[in-house]
Amino acid sequence: MNSSRHRHTTLLGLPVLALLITVTGCSSADDGASAVVPGPDAKVSALCRNLDKVLPKKVDGLDRNDPEPRSALTAGWGSPAIILRCGVERPSKMSDMEALSGEVNGVGWLMEKRDDGAYRFTSSLRRAYVEVSVPKKWAQRDGSAALVDLAAPIKKAIPAGIAD
Repeated sequence: MNSSRHRHTTLLGLPVLALLITVTGCSSADDGASAVVPGPDAKVSALCRNLDKVLPKKVDGLDRNDPEPRSALTAGWGSPAIILRCGVERPSKMSDMEALSGEVNGVGWLMEKRDDGAYRFTSSLRRAYVEVSVPKKWAQRDGSAALVDLAAPIKKAIPAGIAD
């Protein structure tokens, strides 16, 4: 007798539970950016943590808006976000011994234009590679403005040299 009443409550509870999960899943969505967190060795990770401590609150006039998952190896500004990732692998197009796309305030950069109109910049001649992705929306204004704001912190936290 009690078992049939228990089954009825359980069966009724399942659709309600499924509805709650669906509604919660939809309402918890956020507009934040996401970024793959690099996995460098301990030495490079320490440099990247030092960089995270000195990064500016604003880049190109945009407020800091870090991507998910949160990490000392990533940072972001604006929406859509300009994304910084520290400790990335050396791009195959890069040779630290060659002249690169340019230098901004003492930091050399390899510039790569993406198919979607965005730009990816990767620092060179530093003990850790720092990648800055500038979405098309901000690249149209002048994507290099972000590099101007990031050059001093990179020079302060990431020593000159060639990454291992």
